Amino acid sequence: MKNKMIVVRGGGDLATGVIHRLVRCRYNVIILESDKPSAIRRKVAFCEAVYEGEAVVEGITAVNVPYTENGKTEVLLETCSTLWEMERIPLVVDPKGSSIRALQPAAVVDAILAKKNLGTSREMAPLTIGLGPGFTAGVDVDYVVETMRGHNLARVFEKGSARPNTGVPGLIAGYGKERVIHAPAEGVIHNLSDISDLVKEGDIIAMIGEEPVYASLTGVLRGIIHDGYRVYKGMKIADIDPRETERENCFTISDKARCIAGSVVEILMNHGI
Repeated sequence: MKNKMIVVRGGGDLATGVIHRLVRCRYNVIILESDKPSAIRRKVAFCEAVYEGEAVVEGITAVNVPYTENGKTEVLLETCSTLWEMERIPLVVDPKGSSIRALQPAAVVDAILAKKNLGTSREMAPLTIGLGPGFTAGVDVDYVVETMRGHNLARVFEKGSARPNTGVPGLIAGYGKERVIHAPAEGVIHNLSDISDLVKEGDIIAMIGEEPVYASLTGVLRGIIHDGYRVYKGMKIADIDPRETERENCFTISDKARCIAGSVVEILMNHGI
């Protein structure tokens, strides 16, 4: 029986789109995450399982599995096998990927979207895939998938790299950088609004210490970082969709994530995995 185990580094919203598709295609996925994920679109991010124990996205559940660097791999694999049989996804807090060598997956997908490589190498698995900028296909991973919106979104590179990060989000209803909110100060955030809330420009949606965080425009609060997270000044902490009729989009995987997921599955299938 061929190895169908895929390790995905990262559990944010784009990673979740990939993971969801892989699970639907009957791959055995293990998610590796940090101990304090900073996802914004938390309602569609499996990394929320780090905080909540479980996270459900479009009918599929990820479960936080306790693990330490010196933990026994066979115990972890046994736990993962049990969860796979229950059609659930094991999530392990392992930001360094120290468990990968012992797990011996068929492929590793780096979906951290850190805009730089945080340690993924071709030696980790027979097949390695990097999403977005920070990777060079044929050097530190086997393939790179473009994550920037536009004509080349989800294009697969066997050589070279994805486009560098521009720092400018894609347009929604004519709004780009205006819809993204950055922390005005350093400190612990206390959310006053929740994802899918309708907010008006100038509303206070959160507090960082005594510093208010204002809604940058009127619309649906599409995402906001986890309550209690310690943020740094300038950090991306929230996202507003100006289309007030699109509240349900807060709870479903985006077109962008689904598109990228298709390219990852294409690569796996072309390698007989």
